[in-house]
Amino acid sequence: QVQLVESGGGLVQPGGSLRLSCVASGFSLDDYAVVWFRQAPGKERVGVSCISSSDDSTYHVDSVRGRFTASRDSAKNTVYLQMNNLEPEDTAVYYCAARYAGDEYTILTAPAEHLYDYWGQGTQVTVSS
Repeated sequence: QVQLVESGGGLVQPGGSLRLSCVASGFSLDDYAVVWFRQAPGKERVGVSCISSSDDSTYHVDSVRGRFTASRDSAKNTVYLQMNNLEPEDTAVYYCAARYAGDEYTILTAPAEHLYDYWGQGTQVTVSS
């Protein structure tokens, strides 16, 4: 079965950390740029981090730069999002999405959901004291 599955979300206090995982099955995630999106209640889904398909270059939007890091483990067919120093504003459902042969700027050049080949089901991240 071809799919992406996210995990690793949960409840964390402000200043805490979480690591999200995006595991691919049925295809090689190495061939795809992976963008992490998030959707807060009542807001649009927005991209926050991206890792390229070619050389694992990354791009993070201003609101998370320096706190979030995307990485890839090819052996596990998995992309991660390490989130540090979490803030209440980071509370959202986080999704990973894969776009074939994309670079690290896919997050900027492909904002629309239909431009991605695969989507995960989402994982909830709640930052609260």
